[in-house]
Amino acid sequence: MINIYGIKTCSTVRKAIKFCKDNNLEHTFFDFRAEPLSEEKVKYFASKVDINLLFNNRGTKYKDLGLKELNLDEAGKLEWLIKENMLLKRPVIEYSKNEENKVLVAFNEETYNNELLNNE
Repeated sequence: MINIYGIKTCSTVRKAIKFCKDNNLEHTFFDFRAEPLSEEKVKYFASKVDINLLFNNRGTKYKDLGLKELNLDEAGKLEWLIKENMLLKRPVIEYSKNEENKVLVAFNEETYNNELLNNE
C-alpha cells in the first residue's frame, strides 16, 4: 500500500496520484491541509529522508512566514514542519519495499518507476 501526503490542489501531488492510478497501484491520499499530520508522522518522515529535502524553502508559505531571515538549522526546520505542514515539499510518499518502510519526497517519474513498480 502506498500513502500519498499532500494537498489536492498541488500539481505534483496530482501527478503522483495519476502515476498510481495509471499503474494500478493501491494508494491512499491524505490531504494535510484538511487534516494536519501528527508530530510523530512528521518526525518519522524526517527520520527517513534528509530534512533539507523534506523542507520546502521555495513555497509561498515559506516566504509568507519570513523564514529565510531566520536561517533555520535542522532542528528549527523540523519544528516548523510540525507546526506548519504546508512547509513540506510535496508529495510525500510512504511505502514498503522488500519489507522495509520507505519515504519519497517530490515527484520524479523515473524514481517512482524504480521504487514503486515491481514493489515487493
